[in-house]
Amino acid sequence: MVTRREFGISALASIGGIAALSSCSSSSSSESYEAAVQDTWHHSKGESGDKSTLLRELVRYATLAPSSHNTQCWKFRVEESSISILPDLSRRCPAVDPDDHHLFVSLGCSAENLIQAALANGLMGHATFDAAGSNALRVSLEPTRAVNSALFQAIPERQSTRAEYDGKPLTRQELELLEKAGTGSGVRLILLTEREAMEKVLEYVVEGNTTQMNDRAFVEELKLWIRFSGDEAVRTGDGLYSESSGNPSLPPWLGNLLFDLFFTPKNENDKYAKHVRSSAGIAIFVADGSSPAQWVEVGRSYERFALQSAALGIRNAFLNQPVEVPTLRPQFASFLGIGKNRPDLVVRFGRGTKLPPSLRRPLQTVLV
Repeated sequence: MVTRREFGISALASIGGIAALSSCSSSSSSESYEAAVQDTWHHSKGESGDKSTLLRELVRYATLAPSSHNTQCWKFRVEESSISILPDLSRRCPAVDPDDHHLFVSLGCSAENLIQAALANGLMGHATFDAAGSNALRVSLEPTRAVNSALFQAIPERQSTRAEYDGKPLTRQELELLEKAGTGSGVRLILLTEREAMEKVLEYVVEGNTTQMNDRAFVEELKLWIRFSGDEAVRTGDGLYSESSGNPSLPPWLGNLLFDLFFTPKNENDKYAKHVRSSAGIAIFVADGSSPAQWVEVGRSYERFALQSAALGIRNAFLNQPVEVPTLRPQFASFLGIGKNRPDLVVRFGRGTKLPPSLRRPLQTVLV
C-alpha cells in the first residue's frame, strides 16, 4: 500500500543557505532521475512480442502498483499460463505494519494492475490466494477478447499525490464512479464529503500521527525508506523520494540533518490539516473479514479506485494513522459505525497538481 508519509522540510527552502546547500546535488542527479522516470512510467512500446516477453511486461505493470513506503514488497514467479505474486518478507515494515496488513494490501494492488494489463493484452486473469501455504497470490491467465480500459490506460498516471488539493467538490457522477471502482468482493467503500465528518477524521489522523511520531522505532523505520536525492532514488529504485512529497531534493547528509531537526508532530499535524481541508473527500475501505486473503481484496479494490481517480484527473493519498495505531483503530471503527469490522485504508482525494513520481527496481530483481 502506498504510504501516506512525508517529512516537513518544504518551508526550509526559504531559509538562508538551504538553496546553496541543495546545489551540492549535481545536475546529473536530476538528469538521471528524469531518465529513470521515463524508463519506468510508460505503456508498452509497440507489440509485446512472444508470450515470454508479454508475461514479463505484465510483471512490469504489476510493479507500478503502490506499496507501503514504496518498499515494493513482492516477488513474481512466471509460469506457462500464470503469474504468482509472493510476499517479500525481507521488505516488511514491522514498526508501522506489524501484522503485515499493508504488505498484503500491496500485493492486491499489484495483482489488480497485472489483471488490468492482462485484459488489455487479450488475457483474462483469475486471482487465487494460497492462504494455507505460501501466502502467494496466483493469477491464472486464459485467452479472451482484449479490452483496453480506462483503468489500464491510467496505470502510468496513477500516483499517491502527497500535496494540497484545490478544495473543490467532485460531481455526483465522479463520486459514483469512484464508489463503483472501490467496491469489491467483501470490500465496501465509505465516502465522506461533508466537512464536519472530514474534520472528525482529521482528529483521528492527528491523534494517530502524534502517537506514531513519539515512537522512535516508527520514526527510524520511516527514515530508512526516505530517498533525499535523485541519485539516491535512482540507485535504490525504491523508497520515498523527497520531491515526490513536494520537498526539495537534497544531499542525503543534509536531508538526514533536516529530518532530525524539523520532523515534528506539530509540523506534520499542521500539514495534515491543510491536506484534509483542501481535499474533496475521504474514502475509507472496509473489509468483511480480517485475514491476508481479505487484505489482498482490499488492495485490489483500492487500486481500482486509484486508477479510476487517475482516469478522471483526480489525485489521492493515504491518511492511514487511524488504522495503523492499534489502540485508535476500534475508536475509529465506532465513529464509522462499522461495528467490529476493521477499517483497512483511509484515503483523501481531490484535484491537484501531479508531483514527481517514485521509482521502481529493475524487473530482474523481483523475478524468482
